[in-house]
Order: sequence, then structure tokens, then C-alpha cells
Amino acid sequence: MWWGSGMFYLVSLFGGLVFGFGLVISQMVNPAKVLNFLDVAGQWDATLAMVFIGALGVAMPIYQWVLRTRSAPVLATEFEIPSTSAITPSLLGGSVLFGIGWGLSGLCPGPGLTALPTLLPGVAGFVVALFVGAATYRFLFAR
Repeated sequence: MWWGSGMFYLVSLFGGLVFGFGLVISQMVNPAKVLNFLDVAGQWDATLAMVFIGALGVAMPIYQWVLRTRSAPVLATEFEIPSTSAITPSLLGGSVLFGIGWGLSGLCPGPGLTALPTLLPGVAGFVVALFVGAATYRFLFAR
């Protein structure tokens, strides 16, 4: 690759920073805001729905355009697109666990890591649980 691994990491860092700033600006790092969004039967806060709609409105056409006009990403040799769209028991189980964790904590992995410097209550515990869960999965299933 002509760009070398340094350029890959620099672009990845830039993309991560843009994503992180977006999470902060949209308040996705605020567990109370997220829990109010998930509480559709109570004090529902629809503002995060606008964040999702805005993100999809930008990402979907660009994604389709890139797939039509390029044979590979700029910093990789091929697109990594899933080869199957089957709904499997492990997909359902993982989705349920993810949803339970999101509903209990108000955080998912990206916003959880982004919120770590805020020192909000529970964020450090969430991040520790995130890594313990990932290590447990790797130990039990990814052999």
C-alpha cells in the first residue's frame, strides 16, 4: 500500500474524532438523554430520533454512491461487506443483550468510550463491563 500504515492510523484517528464529536454534540454520551429517548411510554425525548434520521440521510446516499463509483476503499484493498443477511440465533441473542445493556445503562460502546472523560456516574463501570464482556465472549466463543 502506497500510503503506509501511518496514514491509515491518521485517517482512522480523524474519523474517530469526528464520530466522537458528533456523539458529544448530539448528547448521545448523556445516559439520561438516551434513557429518555428509549422511554417511549413515559417522558419520551424524540431529539435523538432526529440525530438518527440525520445520520441516515447523510450516510445512505454517500454509501451507495461510494459502492457504485469505487472498486475498493481509499485505504484498503477491498470493501468488507457482510456476505450474508441471515438472522441467526446468535444475532438475535447478541441483539437482545445489546438492547438490555443499552436500556439499563443508557450507553452503547461508542458513546460509552466517548463519555469516559466526562466522569459521569456509571460510565467507568459501563466501560469496565464492556471490556469484561468482550473478553468473556472471546474466551468462550472465539477460539
